[in-house]
Amino acid sequence: MSIDWTHFSPWSALIGGALIGLAASLLLLANGRIAGISGILSGLLGPADSNRRWQTSFVLGLLAAPTLWALAAPGGLPVSRLAVSRPADWAVLCVGGLLVGFGTRLANGCTSGHGVCGLARLSRRSLAAVLVFMASGFATVFLARHALGN
Repeated sequence: MSIDWTHFSPWSALIGGALIGLAASLLLLANGRIAGISGILSGLLGPADSNRRWQTSFVLGLLAAPTLWALAAPGGLPVSRLAVSRPADWAVLCVGGLLVGFGTRLANGCTSGHGVCGLARLSRRSLAAVLVFMASGFATVFLARHALGN
């Protein structure tokens, strides 16, 4: 992996991170809820309740934000940057998705819930979850690139 230093700009990452923190803080202050995406999505898939409105708004905002950014980006967003590559076949992607879903349920939260919100609240359980899923990610990349030769 190499970084394209001529086009690298930390500003978009800094602004994006600040916006994620702001959104998570506003959700906690306004609704007393943690901005864990897996919990929000599972709430939408379950029986209808009083949380449905804000959960739907949150998910729609997640989907609308990149589209709005692409439309508002200076000079427009080049089509080449919108290209999506899929290096694995559908079976591998489905198994990977199921494993991520299983891990999310097992950890009682996802990277956004534990990594962004849990660590900010100094939760020891979230720290343990983040350490486990980061170590699992490192091990998976190592195995895929070096042990399996991909």
